[in-house]
Amino acid sequence: MCGIVGITTNGNAIEILFPTLQRLEYRGYDSAGVAVLADGNIKIVKKQGKISDLISEVAKSNFPRYAKVVIGHTRWATHGAPSDENAHPHSDCKSKIAVVHNGIIENYLELKRRLIPKHNFRSETDTEVIAHLIEENLELGSGDFESAFLNSVSQLEGAFAIAAITSYASGKIMCARRKAPLVIGMLNSGFVVSSDVPSLIPITDKIVPLEDGEIAIIEPNNFTIRKGEVLVKREAVSIALDVQKAEKGGYKYFMQKEIFEQPKVVEDTISAFLSQWDEIAFPPYKKIIVTACGTSYHAGLLGKLWLETIAKENVEVDYASELRYKDKDFSDSLVVAISQSGETADTLESVRIAKEGGAKLVAVVNILGSTLSREADIVLHTNAGPEIGVAATKTFISQLTVLFLLSLKLGGLRKDSHLVSELRRISEKIDKVLRKADSIESVAKEVAEFRNALYLGRWVSFPVSLEGALKLKEIAYIHAEAYPSGEMKHGPLALVSPEMVAVFVMPKDRVFKKNISNLKEVTARGGKAISVVTEGMDKEVEGSWRVLQTPETLEILTPFVTTPVLQLLAYYAADYLGYNIDQPRNLAKSVTVE
Repeated sequence: MCGIVGITTNGNAIEILFPTLQRLEYRGYDSAGVAVLADGNIKIVKKQGKISDLISEVAKSNFPRYAKVVIGHTRWATHGAPSDENAHPHSDCKSKIAVVHNGIIENYLELKRRLIPKHNFRSETDTEVIAHLIEENLELGSGDFESAFLNSVSQLEGAFAIAAITSYASGKIMCARRKAPLVIGMLNSGFVVSSDVPSLIPITDKIVPLEDGEIAIIEPNNFTIRKGEVLVKREAVSIALDVQKAEKGGYKYFMQKEIFEQPKVVEDTISAFLSQWDEIAFPPYKKIIVTACGTSYHAGLLGKLWLETIAKENVEVDYASELRYKDKDFSDSLVVAISQSGETADTLESVRIAKEGGAKLVAVVNILGSTLSREADIVLHTNAGPEIGVAATKTFISQLTVLFLLSLKLGGLRKDSHLVSELRRISEKIDKVLRKADSIESVAKEVAEFRNALYLGRWVSFPVSLEGALKLKEIAYIHAEAYPSGEMKHGPLALVSPEMVAVFVMPKDRVFKKNISNLKEVTARGGKAISVVTEGMDKEVEGSWRVLQTPETLEILTPFVTTPVLQLLAYYAADYLGYNIDQPRNLAKSVTVE
């Protein structure tokens, strides 16, 4: 949530500022702002709306065209509605300090009440407290910006990443990290600090991640990291991400491009996993606990089914946001945490509790160098490349690939087993689904006319149904709920009418005939049923309103071919309705607040 960037350089930082900020926009896009330190003064421009609106505002202002020190922010609103006033950066009373912030300051009301008698607050945000607190500590102390910043951060409670500049210390950016992502990128002449690694892809391949509780003092020629009174020495690490994968490449939206990248993503993920097959070793354990949020949680549900079916493991799955509050025994446990960004706040908090309880941590993560990957005992990289669209697609399919291979590994199968061979063929079958995009689009336009939808499936198709419903909600804003097909008669059947569409995910598998009975329950009551079936099974689903067919594969691998159908169904419905698919309302890509 929210993206922050800060640049200090011997060159022109403004040339880097706006492109970097635009690459952070998927983290929040209800408002944006920038602050520059030029000619001894701080100039701030901020605007409600997209970064394109901010750029237009900057063009109309007397914003400097050259500066060595800049900070910027793209917002996902928490405290205060989206507005020019609530946009970051925030400044102190004298406009000598500018602050950008990601996270939540939990004790901001207490601090604000203390500061109000002497300070003029202009916004509803928790962030503005930081600027005024630094100002007060500057006045009470020796006037040293560094000391005032350190003192101020020590008084904050919550999870946050902060970057601050001041006209009292030109060239310097002060940064702090506590339970929110922040990394330093190495430039040819200077440094950049950012909320995430992908935003830095075109400008550097070397980063220094900050850890919890650390402070960074960044200047054009050097930087210092401190934790309390201790100086921290940390070497830069290389990042290997493809710049082209972070560009649209002729597609209308990033989400569309990322759906069509999935055959290659599966291939890359298989190759990477198999290349380290013999080196992956797991510590002794008695049970597996899978934890994640959102789309990653749905992947975890499929992982559970595969681990139980193939590896005969004892597996529990918990939402990370709930796991952290349970009185659970983590001893002798292998915790598999799934996160696209590796910075999901609830997931990180849950795995830290699990590790304190004696668990060993396996991270299934897309961003190497992320917090989750650094804290894990074993890292399984999903190799999806940068995913810019807020609604996850290719990262989900890559998570499924890793979890299926993990099931084979823990099940004692060899990497040349029959199931690995079948998985290798799945990319071609996903491609066949994508080549039917036109027929899916025509059905999606009809789905767009409904305001309510049910998604139904059994066994491995139930988690797929959950993910399909989530996609329709996220980007097309159509209310959608998913249930196991057999649960229809236990309540949801009351909702069925000609005004509701029901999407049945029912490939050729062990529960196909059971699904037929559930399909009849819906169609007999006038429900509009869309059946997603294996090729050649269309005659078996007579009475369906629409039928979409997928290539035949092993029943246990059917999620790989049914998932893209549901992704495209949601994508084309949202496109037909004219929505901004890459930036759905109220959502952000990386959920770094609780």
